[in-house]
Amino acid sequence: QVLLFVIPTQLQSVTHQALHRLFHTRSCLFVVLHILLEAAVYGEYTWEVFVYCWELQFHLLLLLLPYLLLAGNVGCFLLCSRADPGIITKSNHASVVKVYAYDGVLFQKGILCPTCNMEKPARSKHCSFCGVCVQRVDHHCVWLNNCIGARNARYFLLYLCTLTAMAAAITTISAALLRHLVLLSGMLRGTYLDEQGHEQPVEIFFLVQHLFLTFPRIVFMLGFVILLTLVLGAYSCFHLYLALTNQTSNEWCKSRRSHQQTLQPHDRQVVYKNIYSRGVWMNLKEIFKPPTLLERKKK
Repeated sequence: QVLLFVIPTQLQSVTHQALHRLFHTRSCLFVVLHILLEAAVYGEYTWEVFVYCWELQFHLLLLLLPYLLLAGNVGCFLLCSRADPGIITKSNHASVVKVYAYDGVLFQKGILCPTCNMEKPARSKHCSFCGVCVQRVDHHCVWLNNCIGARNARYFLLYLCTLTAMAAAITTISAALLRHLVLLSGMLRGTYLDEQGHEQPVEIFFLVQHLFLTFPRIVFMLGFVILLTLVLGAYSCFHLYLALTNQTSNEWCKSRRSHQQTLQPHDRQVVYKNIYSRGVWMNLKEIFKPPTLLERKKK
């Protein structure tokens, strides 16, 4: 009976450790996937879209815009993924803990990080992927294989903006190419025979089907980058909102939970007040020039 009890316990422990290593360790898997997706999109853009547009005498600067955005995006990617996000160590803990005040709601004084065995500074969080506490932590980005914190938030915001602009530029150029080809072919003025043998004017569904059969890779890529533009655009707007209001994703989620859990009499919710916001301009300045203890003392 003792053996039957011990073996399942050991199996549970081994399984838990394996899952912990799988989901709570830094991995380059998503970085590689990210690079492959960009390579596939730019390969198709270069191989077909650029060539067709060049033959149709599209402006060269317009055709080169996605490559210029790619160069800027790669630069932001390298800076954001390799930069120190604001790792809190025993040597800098005393100064970091004084940069931001505790708001008493989301961040309480005297709470220890059980892993790092240090008091958590306000606006900090322990990252289970990196195994460290990070100052003004936003989230751990698997696509960059790094935490987003006080020291690299500016690079992450620029990375998101350039990535969205890349997708939007390729979407615009590819859509303009297909529109140009449709107009040149005069297909909009044509007709086709339906299943009953009746002559019908060309409709959108027939047009899309024809384009997909004629230029399948361009149409498939266009659908992908349109979806990517919408998703990245929404995500970029959300992070721009966080930057303008001096919040992080971590704080935004915690404040939403605080609204739901803390209630006043007569079911009135407690309104959380963000004490870190100091106006749009100063909030943006804090993103691009993270405050230090010395700067805080001067104010």
